[in-house]
Amino acid sequence: MKSLLTLFALTAGFLHAEPSVLGKIGEIEITSDEVREILSGLQAGNPGTLTEDPAALGQYVRKLLVQRLILRKAVEEKLDQDPAVITTLVRAREAALTEAYLQARATLPTGYPSEAELIAAYDSAKEKLLVPKSYHLAQIYIANDKAKLDATLKQLKAKGADFAAIAKATSEEPASAAKNGEIGWLTAEQIQPEIREKLPKLTLNTHSEPISLKDGWHIIKLLDVREAHTPPLGQIRVQLTARIRSERTQQLRQEFLSQLLRDHPAAINEIELGKLNSQPAPSARR
Repeated sequence: MKSLLTLFALTAGFLHAEPSVLGKIGEIEITSDEVREILSGLQAGNPGTLTEDPAALGQYVRKLLVQRLILRKAVEEKLDQDPAVITTLVRAREAALTEAYLQARATLPTGYPSEAELIAAYDSAKEKLLVPKSYHLAQIYIANDKAKLDATLKQLKAKGADFAAIAKATSEEPASAAKNGEIGWLTAEQIQPEIREKLPKLTLNTHSEPISLKDGWHIIKLLDVREAHTPPLGQIRVQLTARIRSERTQQLRQEFLSQLLRDHPAAINEIELGKLNSQPAPSARR
């Protein structure tokens, strides 16, 4: 019985414990629950953006802490009592409340789109979803050093030459050199014409002769090729669902605003409007 009571006490203590402190700056703290609540609002239409990137999430939490530190100082110095600041806060509240109302009017059910709607959208958008032919390339780049170019070509022609190792040691383009010469996947439109015209002559894992461009010489290796294709629905389901939801949300917002204006037509006093355009703002007259 004693152990059971002890367990009950520990459980009760845990349930009533203070929320976990996620970050701290001076005496200011922010808890995990607070950040979860903020993120749920920020990412309602784009879940996982920050939570999938620990570095970005950490940076965001630091930003929140700095924001709270500045807020505390502003309140301590009574900036929140300044008439101009009060006006700005009122406008910000009005804008936030308006946006919240519009979001509420355009809220979609969790199950939207249905599987049938998703398939229909995929079928109708196949042409737009076409991924053009792309090339996985690596390079050795040498600026304007002919002697170095000749030495590099000699290394590449040696028996058992390792393009990746030579690129890492020799290439003068730091980003690709750090990745053993790899540039990544590029579509034909993303490749300079002088290089693009050489690609059909290359077979996989072979490299070109030096290609002379304005910035120097490029020796290109063809690592892989992807023919033009439409990705299967399963591969783009998440992105397509997000796009459909976003488009439907915008449609609902516009429909609501249009109906609102039909029910409550706006009227503008053009004479007074002209006066506003011809007069400086109040702050400019001081």
